[in-house]
Amino acid sequence: MSLFSLSTWALVVGLFGIVVLATVGGNLVGRRFRNRSKGLREPFGVIQAALLGFMALVLAFGLSLAVGRYESRRAAVVSEANALGTAYLRAQTIAEPNRTPSLDLMRQLTDASITIAETVPGSPEQADAIARSGQVQRALWGQAGQAVTTEPTASAPRLYLDSLNTAFDAQTTRVAGLGNRVPTPVLLLSLIGAALALGLLALHLGALGRGPAIAMLAALLVGSTLFITFDLDRPVRGLINVPADPLTSLRASMDAPPAYAGPP
Repeated sequence: MSLFSLSTWALVVGLFGIVVLATVGGNLVGRRFRNRSKGLREPFGVIQAALLGFMALVLAFGLSLAVGRYESRRAAVVSEANALGTAYLRAQTIAEPNRTPSLDLMRQLTDASITIAETVPGSPEQADAIARSGQVQRALWGQAGQAVTTEPTASAPRLYLDSLNTAFDAQTTRVAGLGNRVPTPVLLLSLIGAALALGLLALHLGALGRGPAIAMLAALLVGSTLFITFDLDRPVRGLINVPADPLTSLRASMDAPPAYAGPP
């Protein structure tokens, strides 16, 4: 099963379960060998310090990748909303009989874009929305082509045609960004490295006779960092979602009468 297909609760239980079990196990082993490993305490300390530094580096790398992809997805939503808004405004400037069908198709295309933004990437629901969007795009392109053919020297149909192309490209970019996730090996390396580092930290503290409170606090902090890294790469299912507000606001504005009544 893919890590991205897990529910939020399953992800929380899995991540925190692994780091807490590693911490508790390491502390128990350290306490058992506390009286027999006086000569190994210093080497254990050096190893766990080095592994903690490595874990911090890997966690920071994975988190930076996830944050970068999250910001790119947010920017892609705004870019697509702007492109669709421009195409909708320019559709008002073309003449009938292509103007009214084009405006209606632009509303349908925006509806499909909202559905894409609100469904799980790779799910059948999103695949249906993308297929529906493709059909609407073909119909829009046909209407735009007819408008250019009807008025080959007019600038309005050509500008509209260009804005349509930009809107189609913006949606393609956004859909590709939804599938551009942090590589699974990076996430697994972060999880395994964190478990090993926390286990050795707890083992070292247990060998010194210290309580597990510090190790458990570290486990909670590391588990929270891992969860945020994973959750940022789940644009719909996670707690940190990519909002579709620019698209929904644009669609609401399309319900009002067009600002321009169209050429005579």
